[in-house]
Amino acid sequence: MAKINLLPWRQEYRAKKQKDFQQVALLVVIAAALLVFAWIETVDEQVSNQNARNQLLQEKISALNKQVREIKDLKKRRQELIDRMRVIQELQGNRPLAVRYFDELVQATPEGLWLNSLQRKGNSLEISGIAESNNRVSSFMRNLDQSDWYDSPNLTGVTASPAFGEQASAFQLAVNLSGRKKRMNTSMKQIKGS
Repeated sequence: MAKINLLPWRQEYRAKKQKDFQQVALLVVIAAALLVFAWIETVDEQVSNQNARNQLLQEKISALNKQVREIKDLKKRRQELIDRMRVIQELQGNRPLAVRYFDELVQATPEGLWLNSLQRKGNSLEISGIAESNNRVSSFMRNLDQSDWYDSPNLTGVTASPAFGEQASAFQLAVNLSGRKKRMNTSMKQIKGS
């Protein structure tokens, strides 16, 4: 049998296959690198787009926060103005009340009774004075109780004062200021009665 040497042919075939494998591996590595590069670029682009959107949102949020602060300031100013207007209206509405209280106090004061001091504490009026007799103090208290502007007179102290007369006495009493309530109740009774 003839001897055929197949070694060179096999070596050439192997070399060709190895060269083909290396070329395919190189192409795969290049394709993989291109895909990784494209993926990284896509992700970077998405991240930069998201950062731009976040920046836009932050700008809008800061603009809205500024508007919210301005609205709060405006509401606060509005409330302050409303409170001032209410105080002014109350002052204008209460201005004639002092005159009414004093006028009613003069009308309730009987002859023979002098007032030394008046002191207002909240919704209460403390009165001190001198009367020729205890009957004058009683009459004064009845007149205050019947008044539309005063309510619940309460005698807090009586002391003899002989310097002003044999039966004279110094007195202190407290009375509530209730003109509005009594007037409203009287008005309601008049409305119901008619």
